[in-house]
Order: sequence, then C-alpha cells, then structure tokens
Amino acid sequence: MSIAGRAQVRSYIASRGTSLRGEIAVPGDKSVSHRAIMLGAIAEGVTRIEGFLEGEDTRATAAIFERLGVRIEAPSEGVRIVHGVGLHGLRAPTAPLDCGNAGTAMRLLAGLLAGQGFDSTLVGDESLSKRPMRRVIEPLEAMGARIDSDDGRAPLRIRGGQSLSGIDCALPVASAQLKSALLLAGLYADGETVVREPHATRDYTERMLSAFGADIDFSPGIARLRGGRVLRATDVAVPADFSSAAFFIVAATLVPGSELLLRKVGMNPRRIGLLHVLRAMGADIVESNASEEGGEPVADLRVHHAPLRGIEVPVEHVPDMIDEFPALFAAAACAEGVTVVRGAAELRVKESDRIAAMAAGLRALGIRVDETPDGATIHSGTLRGGEIDSRGDHRIAMAFAVAAQCADGEVRIGDVANVATSFPGFDALARSCGFGLRPA
Repeated sequence: MSIAGRAQVRSYIASRGTSLRGEIAVPGDKSVSHRAIMLGAIAEGVTRIEGFLEGEDTRATAAIFERLGVRIEAPSEGVRIVHGVGLHGLRAPTAPLDCGNAGTAMRLLAGLLAGQGFDSTLVGDESLSKRPMRRVIEPLEAMGARIDSDDGRAPLRIRGGQSLSGIDCALPVASAQLKSALLLAGLYADGETVVREPHATRDYTERMLSAFGADIDFSPGIARLRGGRVLRATDVAVPADFSSAAFFIVAATLVPGSELLLRKVGMNPRRIGLLHVLRAMGADIVESNASEEGGEPVADLRVHHAPLRGIEVPVEHVPDMIDEFPALFAAAACAEGVTVVRGAAELRVKESDRIAAMAAGLRALGIRVDETPDGATIHSGTLRGGEIDSRGDHRIAMAFAVAAQCADGEVRIGDVANVATSFPGFDALARSCGFGLRPA
C-alpha cells in the first residue's frame, strides 16, 4: 500500500494479539531526516541520504526546498540525493511554504529563512497552526530577524534582507527545535551565536552541522557557532527512529511471552530517556552491536517481556524523552502501582495537549489518572475496551494501539491519519510482529 493510501485510514481497531516475536526495523529518524535535507540543501556539493524517513512531515520539508530551487532526487525508497546550492543559493518562493504537520520543519526553517535575502511565508495544517511559535520568533528577532505572525502562531511571514548578529541566548525552555533554529540562523549571522539550555537536549543539529563543516563547538547544554563558514556536502546515514521504536519496546515489555529484536536504533544520549525510565521500572532491554552511522550512535535492542512497577519519573530524564511520554503513559497504566510524571509541561503544546489526551484516553479505558499542570499521576489498573480520540496526534494513536494489547476488549482509536506523518506502515509492521490491529 502506498503512503498516500495508508494516510486515508481514519480509525484503528486494536485488541490483544499474540506475543511479540521476531526482528524488525523501524523507519529512519524523523529529526535526522529533516536536518539532512536542510543542511544538504545549503551545502556546496551533493549529499546522499540513506534511510530517509518516507513520512509526510519529511516529504513536506523536501518539497519546501524544491520550491526554494534545490534539486532533490529520490532514486529509491529511503534515498534522497540533494544537490546543494550553498548558503546563499536558495531562490525566493512564489507561494507560501507548507510545512503540513511538521513543527520541526517550521521552527527550524524560521531560523534558516531569517538569514535569506528574500521574503518567505511558512504555513501549516490546522494542528500546526495552533502551536506556539513565539518562543522561536523572539530570540530570532533579537538576532535581527523580522518575523510577523498571527499572535505568535503560524503563518510566519519572514522578511528577507535582514542583517543578523550572533547572540548569547539562555533558552527559557529545553527545546532542541528552538536551539536548532538559532544555530541555523547563526550560519548567516555576524559573530558567534551561543545557545545555553536549562537542560541538555538532543544534539542532532550540532552533530550534523559539524559533519557538514560548520564552525561549531558543543557539549551537553551549550553550543557555540561562528557564522559565515561554507558548508560542504557529506553523505548521511539516518539511524532507525528511537521514538518509533519506543512503541514496540513498550509493547514487547508489556505482552507476556514477547521477545523482539529492533535493529540499528538511534541511541543519541539526549534521546533515550525512556530506556532509563523503563529499566528503572523493571524492563528487560539489552543493547548489542553498538556502532555509529552518520555520526549518530546506533545499537540493536532486544526486548523481553518483564513485569513493570510504577516509579516517580526522574525529572532529569524528562527532556530526553519528551516525544516518548505517550508510550510511557501506556506502560504506566500496566505497571504495578503508581507512576508520577513531573516537569513535562512541554507535552501540553505538542501536536495535541498530550497530557490531557493520554489522561482522557486512559480514563476511557478504566485507568485513574490525576493531571497536574506539568505532568500526571497514573494509577495502574485493568484496561478495558473503549473508544479513544487521538486528537489527530500520531503518537497518541500509536500509544493506545500499544495499550490495547493488554486490554480486556477492543479499543477503537479515532483520527489516526497523521500516523503517516512520522511512521508510515506502522499498522502493517505492528501486525507482522503480533499486534492485534486493523483499520476500522
């Protein structure tokens, strides 16, 4: 089935399947795929990307750069060849640039386009148009950018021809997207751009900028970039996406009799907070064949079923698992005892309010959840069948597909079309290893 065809699925029916068995490879990392297209486009020379995620979000990013004058070839599934035009070779678009549902694309592009000589406008779908962008706009304006918005939300109208200057910015929130936007703007700025984080976040952008030849130094929590350096094309091998792997890791942990091997999963230290938390809850996850691909650490993960116990999630792991909390909520519902999450207010401004969405869904399946402004307390219990509104959020939809593997009845999950934005083929891969899951 084509990606377009999969996107037409509107609901899932999920229920207990079999033990999860076998060996699987999840799609390429979405964050790395976005960044590889962006840096390949503004580099000198030809960049070959292997393992590119064939999702709607990443295809939207590639389409945007084609509209900016970059030739991008797709000789086969998961491969892109980007003919870079250099830092100043992008062309003015003739219409607004559509990011679809991709918050990563919009925030990073705001930084990259702020340094161009032409005007541009970034738009998105209904969900993306509700997400806050002021946190990106304000520090970019401190660098000299001019960005008009709809009360801090898309569309973002970026004025070209501005003179940018490097700044020393202490971020108010730990956000890899915000950090990355400032670093991309810093490529076009005079002087040094310094970004300081309250907590270290994933360093995909820093690693890839270094691989493309940027003048950058970084360590956990701080990055320093000097502007004006020409980027040189380099080949990029995209690791398997940890956020996509998370749903299978949790499912194999929860379903009795499971033993699942996930190949070449990205193990960026700032991305694997969920592994630390699951192990603290009692999960049996073994890493092997550790190596590097494209500057990113990867490893095979073998997951056996193991009973989990509720814990208070260490706050230091929260920034490193912000996309994995829906999967964690599913695990917490099936763990023994109570799981407490704090310090995760960022979840309320993702594709949906993920705290509210997961809490409402779990309650519909018979689980007690007490919400707080920055987290929740999840009381384990017996999951029953029911009906869930995923609110158009791909990670909410997949998390309830996982939870349903432990439910006493069928779970109908609505509004699942956006699963294709990050994980095309999720339903087919899930069924292949034992999930009970079908389109409604």
